[in-house]
Amino acid sequence: MSEFRIEDIVQATGAQLVRGRQESRASGVSTDTRTLRAGELFVALTGPNHDGNRFGAEAIARGATAVVLARPTAELVAAATARDAAVLRHANPRGALADLARWHRARLRARVVGITGSCGKTTTKTILQELLSSRLASVASPQSFNNEIGVPHTLFLADERTEAVVVEMGTNGPGEIARLASIARPTGGVLTNVGASHLAGLASVEGVAQEKGQLLSALPAEGFCVLNADCRWSQRLRPQSRARVISFSIEGRGDLNASDVVFQGGATSFRLEGRALTSPLLGLHNVQNVLAALCACEGLGIAFEEVLPALARLKPAQRRMERHELGGLTLIDDSYNANPESASASVRVLSGLSGHRRRVLVLGDMLELGERAGELHKALGELVAKSGIETLVLVGELSRATAAGALEAGFPAAELHHLEDTDEAIRRIGGLVGEGDVVLVKGSRRTGLDRLVTHLCGRRQEAICG
Repeated sequence: MSEFRIEDIVQATGAQLVRGRQESRASGVSTDTRTLRAGELFVALTGPNHDGNRFGAEAIARGATAVVLARPTAELVAAATARDAAVLRHANPRGALADLARWHRARLRARVVGITGSCGKTTTKTILQELLSSRLASVASPQSFNNEIGVPHTLFLADERTEAVVVEMGTNGPGEIARLASIARPTGGVLTNVGASHLAGLASVEGVAQEKGQLLSALPAEGFCVLNADCRWSQRLRPQSRARVISFSIEGRGDLNASDVVFQGGATSFRLEGRALTSPLLGLHNVQNVLAALCACEGLGIAFEEVLPALARLKPAQRRMERHELGGLTLIDDSYNANPESASASVRVLSGLSGHRRRVLVLGDMLELGERAGELHKALGELVAKSGIETLVLVGELSRATAAGALEAGFPAAELHHLEDTDEAIRRIGGLVGEGDVVLVKGSRRTGLDRLVTHLCGRRQEAICG
């Protein structure tokens, strides 16, 4: 856990000390009073829908040692004086948070691994942290902390004893990866893949590649870079890295290669450099995520033989291929988010499952795809039609194009159901799935299909118990 003197905060951010003692110390940083712990520094962030300045007094009441605000009031200063808390003024608290994280990163001896990609970032981060946990004192981004707020919070988890920090890096528009890299200063990087994601902000897949490639450009010559040899953009981006490149593949093209991938039950078996391995994570894409994490271990000087036993401990990240056995119904919750690459991976996973009455795919809209939304939704429908999946349930306006693509490619109309929104899906799902089915739910976060998953889990639990 990070610790700062007030004078450190002033030095790092240029904030003005309004009241308090420079020698006072804060342990940890919070930007949310709901989770703030006594002794932490509170940074009052302001955005389109919230004003952190309104919560300064609450932060002090909850035990914050210091607060950074854009507009400290006389009442706030009086409250801070009563509790001997420090008050700092900064015109841009969000910028102050980033500057403090930069300052903190500079004093860490830990190696930092940055992970980006169009999909698989969070799962690869979770796998890598599990593999490293038995070998190094390491910390990783909680959940999907991958933006200009989340990356600083990840760095603040590290202290002088930390040996490795795993940082997830996301982007919605040009320049974000470069900004995050300037904060985290990664010594190693992982680019899981490049695909059609966030096109509304990045315009094209080439724009996505250019943006993701900024991580490679930020790596030092003595560092390492992990690339997916099966991604067509990797070869084009490779020259941007001064660092050593380590590649992985499921098609035999990489430095580390997996083959003979088989889905069985709730697990995935494959061969790696002659070894027969089993991962509790479903899907070909999750084999790629495991390979990416193993390559990062090699980059950190850890032989993959040393960490292979940890594969048995892996668990899917929340709402990312989470498997639920609900009486006679198998539910796979992949509802965290969706883009064409991750949705295609979900189709392949469901297609590869056997031993069920029907394979039912519930697909919601994929958002942030800009002008190519219709084209990409239609292509996904065509893929579903070729996959052998028996029943397709589509949710949302954009998924009408998915329906069109599926029907044009020969999917049986009687097994295709289009629903207007998640509320209608919740009302009708009981009549669309049944005993013996395996149901996979996938959609962009804002479609709210996680609510459908929660409904199904509750409904089936009632049936089991009642």
